[in-house]
Amino acid sequence: MISKLRIINDPVYGFIPIPNELIFSLIEHSFFQRMRRIKQLGLTHLVYPGALHTRFHHSLGSMYLMREAIQVLRERGIEISEQESEGALIAILLHDLGHGPFSHSLESAIVRNIGHEHLTGLFLNELNKEYDDALGIGLSMFQGDYERKFFHQLLSGQLDMDRLDYLRRDSFFTGVSEGQIGSERIIKMLNVVDDNLVIEEKGRLSLEHFLSARRIMYWQVYFHKTVLAAETLLIKILNRAKYLAAQGEKLFATTHFLRFLREDFFLCDFQEDPTLLRSFARIDDFDVFSSIKAWTEHPDPILSCLSNYLVDRRLFRIYFSDKPFDHNHLEIAKNRVEKILNLKKGEGDWFIGTGEVCVMAYDQETGPILVKTAQGNIEELISAISSPNNLIPLQPEVKYFLCLPKTVKLNPDSEEEE
Repeated sequence: MISKLRIINDPVYGFIPIPNELIFSLIEHSFFQRMRRIKQLGLTHLVYPGALHTRFHHSLGSMYLMREAIQVLRERGIEISEQESEGALIAILLHDLGHGPFSHSLESAIVRNIGHEHLTGLFLNELNKEYDDALGIGLSMFQGDYERKFFHQLLSGQLDMDRLDYLRRDSFFTGVSEGQIGSERIIKMLNVVDDNLVIEEKGRLSLEHFLSARRIMYWQVYFHKTVLAAETLLIKILNRAKYLAAQGEKLFATTHFLRFLREDFFLCDFQEDPTLLRSFARIDDFDVFSSIKAWTEHPDPILSCLSNYLVDRRLFRIYFSDKPFDHNHLEIAKNRVEKILNLKKGEGDWFIGTGEVCVMAYDQETGPILVKTAQGNIEELISAISSPNNLIPLQPEVKYFLCLPKTVKLNPDSEEEE
């Protein structure tokens, strides 16, 4: 019996066909449908109002690009079976299942020391059991265990389908045109040599543009100062809520969200208690923001103040530095916060956030980008972009930041930007 062809109209690529009934069933699964309720860029819409697209959009787009890449490789004579093709499509479709609410913003606030990749692995194992091992090849590819390693490079590498989609999609929805990349051109230039993903010489300029666009998107969108300030505020709110929940304070929250507020869970807890993963799968952006709206009227003055800041978009002020802020800077900031906000000694810590951001345009830790020259030789792209005239930094770019309420200034006598 021939199944009805199903397609999804995507604003970036146009029509995305659903390859088969198994993949359609996975898309319909509650684990995947949850990603409709998790924004791809967290709180970035507070800066770029159009950035309201979701992990659902991104995952479907990544699957579309994977299908295009497999077709290109087959045309180049690379043998890829139908089982391998389906496995790769399933792996890229489900690669973000482990993301929590607001994506990366709360990755360490809701669960402790568990990256979304680990949680995705748990979700894939759970689905593999549910579908009688039908996800076995995809799971192996996702974990990097599959014998043909170029599949894992398509899933998790410097030129993986995940990056190619999110850069193009995020640029589209934020309106940051400098981040647009030629994903079709890059995919058309893909090849496999000695089981490694490579790109043909003719795609070199597209690669360099891709790296430059990636750097721009990180500094202009993902690590935009106001986005960092908003995410720091959100983390402070969740940490305060968890602190109060641990003290036995009554908090408005959905059942599953409250479970994670009351207790810290680690990877071993998820492995030992199967109900925990399904509980996590019931939490999304709506749970968190609905709770924060309710907390604006909570009797705890710190939680209510922080929550009102976020709901009313009265975000933290942010300061950047080339080196970490020392203890004296932090003490001065905390004392000023406590004085101006009329807080008790020590409560200023709830209104101060610090951190660092790092951008690597060429991420060597993820694996090299290999170029097949016109002569048939294989060389790493980095060797061609290491000249002094090249604008793509090859070393990590690091900035440190300090956030605190806008009513508090580190330099009271200066006119600081609002």
